[in-house]
Amino acid sequence: MHFLVSKTPSLMNCLSLFRQSWLSRWFLAAAILCSVTGCGSAKNATESSPGTGPQRFIFITNGDDPFWDACNAGLQEGAKRSSLAEQGLQVVMEKNNGTAQGQIEKLRQLGSQSDIAGVAISVIQAENVAIVEEMKRLAAKGVAVITVDGDVNRKLFPKARPYYIGTDNVVGGRLLGTAGKQLLDSRGLKDGGYVQFAGFTDNDNARARMNGFKEAVGEGYSELDRMADSMDLSKARDNVRAALANHPDLKALVGIWAYNAPAIAEVVEERGVRDQVTIVTFDAQAAALDHMAGGRIDCMVVQNPFDMGIQAVRLLLAMHTDDEATIATMYPNAGQPGGDIYTTGLRLIIPDAWGEDGNAPIKPADFESAENTGMIEVLSLSAFREWLVQYGLSSS
Repeated sequence: MHFLVSKTPSLMNCLSLFRQSWLSRWFLAAAILCSVTGCGSAKNATESSPGTGPQRFIFITNGDDPFWDACNAGLQEGAKRSSLAEQGLQVVMEKNNGTAQGQIEKLRQLGSQSDIAGVAISVIQAENVAIVEEMKRLAAKGVAVITVDGDVNRKLFPKARPYYIGTDNVVGGRLLGTAGKQLLDSRGLKDGGYVQFAGFTDNDNARARMNGFKEAVGEGYSELDRMADSMDLSKARDNVRAALANHPDLKALVGIWAYNAPAIAEVVEERGVRDQVTIVTFDAQAAALDHMAGGRIDCMVVQNPFDMGIQAVRLLLAMHTDDEATIATMYPNAGQPGGDIYTTGLRLIIPDAWGEDGNAPIKPADFESAENTGMIEVLSLSAFREWLVQYGLSSS
């Protein structure tokens, strides 16, 4: 009996250990299953379920520049005016890394997400087939797709997008060219040459601006070069140094993209040649405004990225909700040549002193015409800065 009694507890212990092991494995499996499926957690279940949060309008920039901060302020203002939150919508800006591949990858990612209601994109390369194909794929899924600020090549890809919002870049280039010509003529710099600087010379808005400038400045001044920097700020400055070294007859430096303006001003000051060149630029970075205040930039043509943001939200919402009345208001000539373009205005910013000097090379009256009404506004630097303050902006 003693032998039997001594064996019985050992057998019971074994059975107990077996049960504990089996139960441990069962609870472990259940815990793993819950962690994957989110059982027992209302928060996890909500976060992992598609379509439970607000749908999104996404704005994809071409790169990272203060210009886009003003546009993003416009997007958020547009969201308020259009009451997006009340309609289960929100708008988000995603800044690209300055490459075409970056935009391609962002578009592909959005194509795999179920909460995308609309996409606005500033196309970095107008002839990039891969970007266009990804835009078309999104549209085929029912996502509203438009271009803002930077368009595709409409001749090559007429069906890439239904609408564009932004500057008429040819008009902008002509405005800068007209102002540049008046400055050069007033300084007696006849028969000189100029160089234009941009991130990419095959970008739609850059090319249109450069062509417009060349047309307006006239044949009396020769275009010596168009220099691309691939949105590399160091290269942007190096390009200015190279232009000054390679072209002894250089009379004007033309900045096409926002960061080109301070790059030009800084290098010209570095080389001590300010009295030899006229400097005209696009856009108004905070640094560029400071350079104009210091006499290092002669004039600048400024777009309205704030309004671009407002109108982008307005259009995406109208497309998302099939609001044909709003679309017709924005594009009354749809179906006609140029009828798919909504143009935001332009401002020519001039130094404060010119508004007081009767002999100033550029006067507001020079640009007042019926053709330009509502399209072009001439402002002194101080007046423009006051406008920025109204909207909490430092650049445009």
